[in-house]
Amino acid sequence: MRSREKNKKSAIIGLIGLSFLMSSACSSSSNNGGRPAAGGGPAVLIVAAEAVQKDVPIQIKAIGEAEAYSTVAVKAQVTGEITAVYFQEGQDVKQGDLLFTIDPQPYDIALKQAQALLEKDTAQLKEAEADAQRYKDLVAKEYVTREQNDKILSNRDVFAAAIKADEANVANARLQLERCTVRSPIDGRTGSFLIYRGNLIRATDASPALVINQIAPIRVSFSVPEQDLPRISDYRTKGELKTEAIVGVGAPVAGALTFIDNAIDRTTGTIMLKGTFANQDRRLWPGQFVNVVLTLTTEKNAVVVPSQAVQTGQSGLYLFVVKDDMTVEMRRPKVDRIVGGEAVITDGVKPGEKVVTDGQLQLVPGARVQLKQTR
Repeated sequence: MRSREKNKKSAIIGLIGLSFLMSSACSSSSNNGGRPAAGGGPAVLIVAAEAVQKDVPIQIKAIGEAEAYSTVAVKAQVTGEITAVYFQEGQDVKQGDLLFTIDPQPYDIALKQAQALLEKDTAQLKEAEADAQRYKDLVAKEYVTREQNDKILSNRDVFAAAIKADEANVANARLQLERCTVRSPIDGRTGSFLIYRGNLIRATDASPALVINQIAPIRVSFSVPEQDLPRISDYRTKGELKTEAIVGVGAPVAGALTFIDNAIDRTTGTIMLKGTFANQDRRLWPGQFVNVVLTLTTEKNAVVVPSQAVQTGQSGLYLFVVKDDMTVEMRRPKVDRIVGGEAVITDGVKPGEKVVTDGQLQLVPGARVQLKQTR
């Protein structure tokens, strides 16, 4: 009986010891976060890439809005009926192209009346000049009084002044007639035509009949923080600054910085810039929002790694470097900037070293790794 109780107690003590050992093992695994112990366990499959040296641009990025290089609101300068329209809405036009005509008949009549009055006064002036010449000889011989001669001269001067007024009236009437033919003042693209053939158009209308936007070339305006202004101004004195507009999935549209505003917007702490783009393929359109990249210069032989190699932890940025013995070392790199999916490293990684780009969450310092892929 006592022997059976003794055996039972021994079994209970054994179970308690086994339970303690299992608990200790679980606690050890939990404290390691499920990651393999340094230098022990199976190797972790990772993807790695080599840190390289290359020329990297120094850039400023912003959101910009495309705007017409120039805009003209076409208004009638004379009143009349529109007799013909020579363009389609949304059509590209060249400077001097005929847009529409206004009934010229009333203005043609006014021109002919002004010309007739000019001819009449010109004939009268000739007669007055002839009288003035005759009276000049007669007054010298005292056949007429000086008062009569002065009256003849005054009459001649009146007709001479009338001629000048008539010439001005003819020029004005001819100008009004020319304004019946409306031509494009710039190269550009027409918008919607608000008044059609047969309608009456007035010189006093507040709204324009047509708006023409010049979109080749085109401008893109964007704003950058005021602290960027000194280095932008500095690099601009050394040469033209390239500007790119990113539209959709195609290649960026190339342009150049052509304008820096003369004052900083104190409400936003930014300054407005403008880039000019040739836009021959018409990928940029007035009112369109685009991503703008302003390139200041190019940094030579910068050390870069894929941006996904740099992780963020509780203590800041870190990455893993693969050593020659196929273990990893954690480092705290200094990242200057991200350019095109690559991180520019100023300290912490040397050219030629391999950095882990995938699989970091399974690693601890000193863990053994196996390369699944090297880029």
